[in-house]
This record gives sequence, C-alpha cells and structure tokens, in this order.
Amino acid sequence: MAFNLQINGQPHSIDADGDTPLLWVIRDVLGMTGTKFGCGQALCGACTVHVDGVATRSCVTPIDSLSESQITTIEALETLAHGKALQDAWIELDVPQCGYCQSGQLMSAAALLSDIEQPTDEDIDSAMSGNVCRCGTYQRIRAAIKLASA
Repeated sequence: MAFNLQINGQPHSIDADGDTPLLWVIRDVLGMTGTKFGCGQALCGACTVHVDGVATRSCVTPIDSLSESQITTIEALETLAHGKALQDAWIELDVPQCGYCQSGQLMSAAALLSDIEQPTDEDIDSAMSGNVCRCGTYQRIRAAIKLASA
C-alpha cells in the first residue's frame, strides 16, 4: 500500500504495509540511519523522533497513523528551535560515550526545550526518563540540556 509521509520537510511516497513501524521506513526504506533500533518495545528511547513536534518512539508507531503528520528525525535536528544549541552543548560537555542512544536523547531533549524553555531538574528527569543510556551519562545529559536552554 502507498503512504505519503512528510519527513524532515520532504515528501516521501512509501510502499509498505500500514502496520510497518516508522523506524523501519526511516532506516531501511529511506536509508536515514541516525535513528537507532534499541528494544523494539518503546522502552529505551533510542528510536525517538518527533511527530508533529512530540517525542515519539518510532519502533512502535505504524505508518498508517501518520498520514497528515510532520516527522522530524535526528538528521534534521539543527532545524529545530534548540537543535543547534543542543548539539553544541553535547559536544562541549562530552556527553556521549558509546553514542548509541544519543540520537534519541537529543530528540527527547529538543521536544522538552520546545515545551519548557528553562527546565528544572525535575522537568528534565521526567522528560528524559524513557531514554536509557547504558553508559550512564545522565548527569552530563542533564547539564547539556541546561546549557542549551541558557
């Protein structure tokens, strides 16, 4: 079945089953590999993208639910309001270790800053709680979000 999706401001015609997860369309059909597969159950946050500005787990989001939606992936992070500031803060504070979870972390952080420009520690912890970092860089992630919001 054909689906028309808006991803990173570009139209894409996708021929796939309606229950195909957005993650597989992004990675396997469109070749944008910045969004990662982590758990496949929306538990780790590695696959986070924005759907109409909301942080969304792409591994469990079927494409048939997205017909009118604007989808943004990590490849277009710098086009978001706080995207460049987050990228700069991540680099300045050496946030990533292995880096696998970082695209999901950044997309969740961008959604947070679009909702709350000066988040508290509690705001950050709440917004980021669904993103797992096996390297344990949570303190640096929080510091980078605060730096980007300044």
